[in-house]
Amino acid sequence: MTSPSTTLSLVDTDPAELAVDAIVIGVHSQTGEQDATSGLAGTLLLASGAESIAAAFEGKLTETLALLGATGAPGEVTKLATLGTVTAPIVAAVGLGPEPTGAAPAPETLRRAAGAVVRALAGAPRVALSMPLPDDADAPAALRAVAEGALLGGYRFAGYKTKPQPTRRTPVGEVLIAVPDAADQTARGEIERATAVAGAVRTSRDWVNTAPNELRPPAFADSVAQAARAAGLEVEVLDEEALRAGGYGGIVAVGQGSEAPPRLVKLTYTPAGGGSGKRVALVGKGITFDTGGISIKPAQGMWEMKSDMAGAAAVGAAMLAIAAVKPSVAVTAYLPMAENMPSGTSYRPGDVITMFNGKKVEVLNTDAEGRMILGDAMARACADGTDYLFETSTLTGGQVVALGKKIAGVMGTPELCERVKVVGESVGEPAWPMPLPDDVRKGMDSDVADISQVNAGMDRAGHMLQGGVFLREFVSEGVAWAHIDIAGPGYHSGEATGYWTKGGTGVPVRTLVQLVEDVAANG
Repeated sequence: MTSPSTTLSLVDTDPAELAVDAIVIGVHSQTGEQDATSGLAGTLLLASGAESIAAAFEGKLTETLALLGATGAPGEVTKLATLGTVTAPIVAAVGLGPEPTGAAPAPETLRRAAGAVVRALAGAPRVALSMPLPDDADAPAALRAVAEGALLGGYRFAGYKTKPQPTRRTPVGEVLIAVPDAADQTARGEIERATAVAGAVRTSRDWVNTAPNELRPPAFADSVAQAARAAGLEVEVLDEEALRAGGYGGIVAVGQGSEAPPRLVKLTYTPAGGGSGKRVALVGKGITFDTGGISIKPAQGMWEMKSDMAGAAAVGAAMLAIAAVKPSVAVTAYLPMAENMPSGTSYRPGDVITMFNGKKVEVLNTDAEGRMILGDAMARACADGTDYLFETSTLTGGQVVALGKKIAGVMGTPELCERVKVVGESVGEPAWPMPLPDDVRKGMDSDVADISQVNAGMDRAGHMLQGGVFLREFVSEGVAWAHIDIAGPGYHSGEATGYWTKGGTGVPVRTLVQLVEDVAANG
């Protein structure tokens, strides 16, 4: 199911003269003494890019916006009818917070503002953004942020409603971004990249938001494969018979409880000329629905378990963006897919499963299924050969307890974890490195197998770390690896904010793409 798309383009026409349905400007908050004339405490400061609009209002624009309640708070949107003062019928002022000292707003501030205002302008077919963009080396990053925010904030899942919704306005169809020179090749390149990457994030969101009865493992595999082939990627899909014959014990065990059999999708990107010689593997958890299996989950909130494939959705979508941006490094993705259901054929607590790399795993909790399918996929990635392995998954509730709903946990090779942290901060997808203590591994010793899935005492302490410790068992020596737990950031159950809409977020598509580009550039 494809959601309505938004197109992006650059324009260097005077914003006051643009033939659009709404023109967007930025405003900063500024505290101050109460004005004796207006009675308003504090004033607004117009951000750069709003000069011609302000001139058309003869210096009364900030006063009018303040009378309408504008404060300049980050993401706040205030609409004003222009009554013919400029070509556009509406001016929308979006808050950017306090004016930064000697610099333009941070890219993430711009990204969130653009997302908030484009979403607020749903119903306006054509919108122009005249946002504060620096004129120095930071300009490309700022432009990329505005473009990504606009495309992601305007996202709306197509949904399943059968009747028109009078209050459900059509998302903005076209966004113009005002720049000094619309023909500048660097600026045009940033728009092309933002379109590709944000488009991939939107695809990831579509997969996560799709009803689980419509995206069971075979259907999910088909959808990813179709998109990947259209993008020019090499595709291999292993069905249940191939998985059983290939020794993928973890994937087979988790998937055997469902009438919809498991899959493993492998996507390969080969750069022109062979690239840098380095190899990157991406792995994403694809549990299309997670009941917990025999160790069944509580009913409350279980409907959100349709998002337990957000890791695979992010990895598959990241590969679509990688095919578009064409980094000079080989990338292979592995998407293990299964549906974790309770039935007469489900795997059980007490089972011992032989994984792809030959290790024996004692099952203590069938709701720890993600690590089972990921272990097989990560072992396969290492067997195929790779220098860097990035894996992402909605793995543990412990991640949410420790770091909340916005910050991912990252575990693995310390240097690579720090790299994930730096890249995540730069794209607005924060991640925080966590340890893999020896005592956590000791608690997962098994009397009958090489390792148990979880702490043998069913102890929830260090729950997030248990997931990382388990996955480490399936990484070959010499492979730098990072496990990114997105149990919180992968799905947003609250109201829309910034460029996040309700439902799938697409985290960490942009981090993965940036990491691949970083490896291509720096090894």
